[in-house]
Amino acid sequence: MMDEGGIPTNCGTMNYQDIITIEPGKRSGKPCIRGMRITVYDILEYLAGGMTEAEILEDFSELTSEDIKACLAFAADREKKLFVPSL
Repeated sequence: MMDEGGIPTNCGTMNYQDIITIEPGKRSGKPCIRGMRITVYDILEYLAGGMTEAEILEDFSELTSEDIKACLAFAADREKKLFVPSL
């Protein structure tokens, strides 16, 4: 099924709530992965910089593929919630 813009609406968005955690005293309250000190931003920055999922997992043995997918789902959800009023 597609929305009016041709974007699939049943992409099976993953449930990241059990993976992405926010704790006021950890990393200044930034969203982290499973209570660790690795932030969603860290992972997104590595991916944007050209690192592959395999390279990230090799560098951070405590992470899983699901953790990286959760970061992407979290970022996509935040993007979807952004509201910019039209002029």
